[in-house]
Amino acid sequence: MFTTRSVATVGSVGLILMGTLLASPRVQADDEHSSADKSRIEVGLQIAPVPLHYDKHDRKLVGLGSYLVNAVVGCNGCHGAGPATEYAAGHNPYQRLGPFTPPKIVNPVTYLGGGSGFRSDRPDYLQHRAATHRVPQLTPDATGTPVGGFAEFFDSMRYGRDPDQLHPNCNGTTITSNCFNPPFNGALLQVMPWPNLQELTEHDLHAIYTYLTAIPCVVSPGHSCS
Repeated sequence: MFTTRSVATVGSVGLILMGTLLASPRVQADDEHSSADKSRIEVGLQIAPVPLHYDKHDRKLVGLGSYLVNAVVGCNGCHGAGPATEYAAGHNPYQRLGPFTPPKIVNPVTYLGGGSGFRSDRPDYLQHRAATHRVPQLTPDATGTPVGGFAEFFDSMRYGRDPDQLHPNCNGTTITSNCFNPPFNGALLQVMPWPNLQELTEHDLHAIYTYLTAIPCVVSPGHSCS
């Protein structure tokens, strides 16, 4: 038979267990996904400009990642092949093509496939021209892995680290072109807006990366799809 003290004890244990569950990261993540992110997940799945392939349990992460990539950050604007081919023919929202502008359609052939060139007007940016600076592509390779793996992706997004080290600091002798003069750090990405993107939560970064694993591969130099 339960005494009053026993009932109180059981009640206390129940409250403790409930508090533990509510404090669990897994439960919090599920609650956050099912409430605050619900509309963004659905919009993300609707606006993805390419067919998506993912496991059922990744649906929410893929949807949220698509929302962040396509509606918030606009990654394809830099990580595509450039403005000329960013949109499908006849569906560029920046062009006036007759009495009305047709709905925008992103070109799936170049989507996040890299290759855009950038020019910098910084005086410290020696001989840095659009022809020599090519942004990396973000689509998965033949192994299904995008951006060299999540650790590399995370370091670039959170800390601005440049894994390719294509534009080191100039030293005046052996490194005199496509390089940065101090105080700019050649080990960091100088074009990508990572100082803003680093404020994304780890949950957001996992969602973006999971989305990148779900999009089709785009062939480019050094990037094979098979």
